[in-house]
Amino acid sequence: MPRIFSGIQPSGELHIGNYLGAVKNWVALQTQYESLFCIVDYHAIIASYAPDDLRRRTREMAVSLLAAGIDPNHCALFVQSRVPEHTELQWIFNTITPLGELERQVAFKEKAARQEQVMAGLLNYPVLQAADILLYLADRVPVGEDQVQHLELSRVIARNWNSRFAPEGDPYFPEPQATLTPTRRIVGLDGNTKMSKSLNNTIGLLESPDEIWAKLRPAVTDPARVKKTDPGNPDHCRTVFELHKAFSPPATVAEVEANCRSAGWGCVDCKKALHEHMNAELTPIRIRAQALAEQPSLVDAALDAGAEKARTTARQTMKHVKERMGLA
Repeated sequence: MPRIFSGIQPSGELHIGNYLGAVKNWVALQTQYESLFCIVDYHAIIASYAPDDLRRRTREMAVSLLAAGIDPNHCALFVQSRVPEHTELQWIFNTITPLGELERQVAFKEKAARQEQVMAGLLNYPVLQAADILLYLADRVPVGEDQVQHLELSRVIARNWNSRFAPEGDPYFPEPQATLTPTRRIVGLDGNTKMSKSLNNTIGLLESPDEIWAKLRPAVTDPARVKKTDPGNPDHCRTVFELHKAFSPPATVAEVEANCRSAGWGCVDCKKALHEHMNAELTPIRIRAQALAEQPSLVDAALDAGAEKARTTARQTMKHVKERMGLA
């Protein structure tokens, strides 16, 4: 069975952008591939943080993932720092990765421009990402469009290592390919930027129906619709209509589009329909999350089993890597 790997930072409870852009896809893929899903806490420490807060957010992320449908019987779910081979392989990859490849990464340039002092971890972030993937010899990586450049660097690193340490015509590391999520990037409730906790424009996956409505009701819609009787263009409703496509059945999406263009519905009517379908999908997730919070041993067992499975593969990879490099 082909193998996939993907990771997510421990930002705490999932929001619906994470869920639609990554996790819902993972749930669908976990029975089709040998799957490893990682909470990448080493990636999270390149920014300022409080240790207790990191522990809390890591735990909340694990609960959210399990509640959303990640099944330890079908995949390995684990925390990155519990598999030390991730950083060991990163150091090896640092020695074969040209500096120019790192400096041209769009994410690095954007983030570095906003920082007074740039830490080496920000520059080397994509090397650790490559190590995360290649440590498990993953064939496919479910990613969003914003991660495609980093994945290309993983292929460059795989080629560089293979060219030096693998027999010609018999590469050891695969060149992983992207499996793009079927849901496009979700715009935040402000209608302008990517859904992000740091921008306070998200809806939490585990929020109550009342909390969701309090955020959904004022969400930005088509600016051309000043009055309820004004016809609109759903393609200009960058958040609400896209969420309908993700949560509502096709018949409802068609009804929303027709009523928006004809002014048959006001924006509040459209949001009420969306709220109904969001709750239909999210309520079972909230119930599972509550049950997991009340039985923490189930979360511990899932993470322990996932880490043990990951370490078994990681140790084997590092054994082969060291032998080929003269390190063992």
